Amino acid sequence: MSLKKSLLLTSALLFAPTMFLTAGTARAEVPDVVVSIKPIHSLVASIMQGVGEPALIVEGAASPHTYSMKPSNALALEKANVVFWVGHGLEAFLEKPLESLGSGAKIVELDDAPGLEKLKFREGGAFEAHDDGDEHAGAEGHAHEEAGHDEGEFDMHFWLDPANAKAMAAEIEKTLASADPDNAATYKTNLDALNTRLDTLDKKLVETVAPVKDKPFIVFHDAYQYFEHRYHVKVAGSITVSPEALPGAARLKQIHQKIAELGATCVFAEPQFEPKLVNVVLEGTPAKSGTLDPEAATLEAGPDLYFQLMEGIGTSLKTCLSSGS
Repeated sequence: MSLKKSLLLTSALLFAPTMFLTAGTARAEVPDVVVSIKPIHSLVASIMQGVGEPALIVEGAASPHTYSMKPSNALALEKANVVFWVGHGLEAFLEKPLESLGSGAKIVELDDAPGLEKLKFREGGAFEAHDDGDEHAGAEGHAHEEAGHDEGEFDMHFWLDPANAKAMAAEIEKTLASADPDNAATYKTNLDALNTRLDTLDKKLVETVAPVKDKPFIVFHDAYQYFEHRYHVKVAGSITVSPEALPGAARLKQIHQKIAELGATCVFAEPQFEPKLVNVVLEGTPAKSGTLDPEAATLEAGPDLYFQLMEGIGTSLKTCLSSGS
């Protein structure tokens, strides 16, 4: 082989991998996806399996009710091609950042997903918004009382019904397929697998709570209406209307009385909020304490989180309510 041919062959071998890598990278480019909270992130992660991983804003034990944006969150939004959030009534901290930082992204508000069942905030008795504090008088007190329903007309914890999870998952898959047509077939396959898992989960939860579904219990804040509606469990009241506002003496007294009147078996705390309030409510009653985690504060983010979250709620209810029989 001549020296010239040898040099040409060597050059081709050196540059060929780079050419192939560049072409492959262009074909396999995946959109940057950002998701607000863990339960929704789990659904998105399930649909993106084998393609990419979405970024999560509210990490760890943080709650969307009290979250403050970090610089890393702002950077993720600036880079995002697609952003999924529940909506204005839940992640209020995201409203202004999405207007500015996420202006170049496709922003999907999942409370508009077709087929989503929405439940209005309940009123009356232990769920009345205007029972939150007798120590706040006058105009200031009125403002505090009104704070209970500043989230909008509907309860925003839609994901606590697997049927709603399926509705949101369909909207997620549709959005991703539109943003990334090259991987549309994978997104569809993953959606089908996710729906099968959700159907299995639904049947399992029916069986889990069946023995205790008629026993009344008290929750920390009124976040479980969708779970209650789906599985016919008996939430008798909440300690606070909104986790942003601590309950006053009047509400604590009312819930204490409610436990006595209904024979509520359990009072459930939440890992993100003050457990001492639950102890105050329990004092002098035979009710037991438990923990429910509607926002998956204690779980590791990922495709399995949604299922761990829902099964955990069902198991916690069964364990505490059974022990109080």
